[in-house]
Amino acid sequence: MAEVSRSVAKKVQAFETSEGAGATVRRSIGSMNLHRLDPFLVLDHFYLPPGSGFPDHPHRGQATVTYMFEGSVQHEDSAGHKGTIGPGDLQWMIAGKGMPVHGPGLPNPTGLQLWIDLPKADKMTAPSYQELVSSQVPTAYPLGPDGPVEVKVISGKSFGVESPVRHLGGCWYLDIKLKAGEEGKADFFQDIPQGWTAFLYTIEGNLLVNNQSIDKHYTVVLSAEENEAGILLSLDGDQDARVVLIAGAPLNQPVFQYGPFVMNTKEEIMATILDYDGQRNGFEKSKTWKSSIGGR
Repeated sequence: MAEVSRSVAKKVQAFETSEGAGATVRRSIGSMNLHRLDPFLVLDHFYLPPGSGFPDHPHRGQATVTYMFEGSVQHEDSAGHKGTIGPGDLQWMIAGKGMPVHGPGLPNPTGLQLWIDLPKADKMTAPSYQELVSSQVPTAYPLGPDGPVEVKVISGKSFGVESPVRHLGGCWYLDIKLKAGEEGKADFFQDIPQGWTAFLYTIEGNLLVNNQSIDKHYTVVLSAEENEAGILLSLDGDQDARVVLIAGAPLNQPVFQYGPFVMNTKEEIMATILDYDGQRNGFEKSKTWKSSIGGR
């Protein structure tokens, strides 16, 4: 029996806007056109021109996933964790109960940042990082190693290849490249866990999503019928294409958000603000700590 593909339920174009200190982002999830997509809170395709970046800021209650396309960014937090995320590298940060981050980036970095809501039971967990450099990100080749499809498995799995990254609540994150040329037709069917929320973000080229044409810089929300096992992707035209497929288990919980604080009730947000002002419960250095990067 043929596998049944999900289809396009909604598509949202990601327009450029200013963010932080001179940064440019294309925001789709978290915009007025797609406020939230349980469990996803924000998706930014960012570009940091020279001298730009993001001021030091706190987090609580969500995971922040940074995946670099080009260039590199430096990061630093008040717990002493710091480093550089380069091309193809991944940082999966569980903010948990609170961690002030990040300093401004180096010139010309480009990538994606995704915010994911945490389950209620994990919102006050201890902060943690999962980091992979480009060479550590597993790669699947659905049509063979010489075929026209390459899948970087950032989290989750694809065609028997599984990432070591684990997310609280469940999340798959795949970077898919479809190559035009003589190697064969660049189309394939990618499984998606049943009942999970799933979307695509098109980075380069034109794509067919279950035979519907999608241009670059669109977030495409996928349908989630019980009989749909995954998504059929193929090239639309004679140019290469690149897309990320992201899927997560919906949390079905209330969301109260105040900037980078994401909790389940208004009272929890108020308690978080009091914790931040009182420098406790993960915010012990909130008033005194300054990143060395931000001082440059």
